[in-house]
Formats: sequence, C-alpha cells, structure tokens
Amino acid sequence: MIQVPGFSRWSGAFAACALIATTHASAAGAPRAVVELFTSQGCSSCPPADKIIGDLAKDPSVIALSLPIDYWDYLGWKDTLADARFSARQKAYSQMRGDRDVYTPQVVVNGSAHLVGSNRSGIEEAIKTTHTGAGIMTVPVTMAVNGKEIKVSVSAAPNGASVQQGEVWICAVSKAVSIAIDRGENRGREVTYHNVVRNLLKVGDWTGAAGSWSVPLENIAHEGVDAAAVYVQDGSRDRPGPMLGAAFSSLR
Repeated sequence: MIQVPGFSRWSGAFAACALIATTHASAAGAPRAVVELFTSQGCSSCPPADKIIGDLAKDPSVIALSLPIDYWDYLGWKDTLADARFSARQKAYSQMRGDRDVYTPQVVVNGSAHLVGSNRSGIEEAIKTTHTGAGIMTVPVTMAVNGKEIKVSVSAAPNGASVQQGEVWICAVSKAVSIAIDRGENRGREVTYHNVVRNLLKVGDWTGAAGSWSVPLENIAHEGVDAAAVYVQDGSRDRPGPMLGAAFSSLR
C-alpha cells in the first residue's frame, strides 16, 4: 500500500456510474455492491488488487470498477489510463469520512467503506456489511440502447427510504486493458486492468421520484469502450455518499 504524502483537500470529484444494457434493460437482478478500486500503474502494491477487480468483475452481483489515479506519475512512469477526476473523487471520499486515508491500492465499497484493495476477504466482508446499510443499493436502475440513444431509468425511492435524492452518472468502461509498463516500480511488467472507467457524464439529478433520461450513444461508445455503468449516489460529485442503486452491462 502506498499512502499519499501531504494530502491536501481537493474540491473536485467525479460522482457515480452505472452500466448499461445493449439492446434491452440491464441484466436482471439488482447488484449488491459497487466496488471502486483506485489504482496506479506506478504502484508496486497494486497488481494484486487489479487482479481481484478482474475476479469481482465476473460476479454479476458486483459492479467492479477501476479508477486509475495520476498522483504517482512523478515516480518515473506516467499512468496511461489515469484521470485527475479519479484522484479528486478518491480524496472527496476521504473528506466525507473526515480522515486522511488516501492510498493505493484503495477500494471503496458502496461509497461507504474503504480498505486496502488487495484484501480480498475484507472486500467480501465490506460488501456484506455495507449492503445492510439504510438505503444502500435499494433503488432499481435500468438502461437500454434505443437506436443512437441510451435510456437511463431510475425507480422511485422505496417506501420509508431515508435518502430520497442523489446524482445519476453514466460511465464509459473498457472491460480489459493490458499495459506494458516500461519504467517505475512495475518496470518490465504487463498488467491487465479490468472495467476501467474511460469517460463519465452526469445524467441528471434524482429527487426520489421515478425518472428517466436519454444520453446520446456517441457520448459513451468511443474506441475501446465495450461496456457502460450507471449509478445513483447520495450527495454530489464533490461530496459523494452511499451508493443507492446501479446497473452494469456490456455494450457489445
């Protein structure tokens, strides 16, 4: 695990994602968890966590996402998949928790628990414990491709739900990207990154009532993108809270 030195507060963060179905509604059965891995090609501790995300990606009840960060680029290798928005999101989570725990590999489960990304048993336990939290992953989300548009639908909040608002985001995802690393701590290694978020777009604001939005397919389906994710998250992109609902599907 590599801890970020001298962590200072960042105001930016990208909010939530949910994966979409190709020609009809997203896969049946509500997922029980969104697992976000903050990783880096320049982190020698990260490859075991990257592999775990690959394993979790095979579980249809888990939406496992890789979010490569950029703050280790100065160590000798510039991460080719990194996005400063992911670094900001990771730090926004820390701000919401009130701690300074920003490191790689770090996993955030359902927007509410964090732990070392290589701790497989800990991740499984966090999935179980967070899923019992009030409102977490209880809002049904679906997506469908209709011609040149993607329709995202979010159901109304369950009766008695304590959280009845959030943001809806859609993410473009590459299911597998292999990178040959020439310098830095992982020099000479080829690492495969799974469910890598490549782009993101805010779909709308969810107010607790059922809602639907249309997203141009061209905004998501760029070269190398073969899946998509949508999730509804309490709070905002700058103050991300628990995950309320999500969906995941291949685009091809």
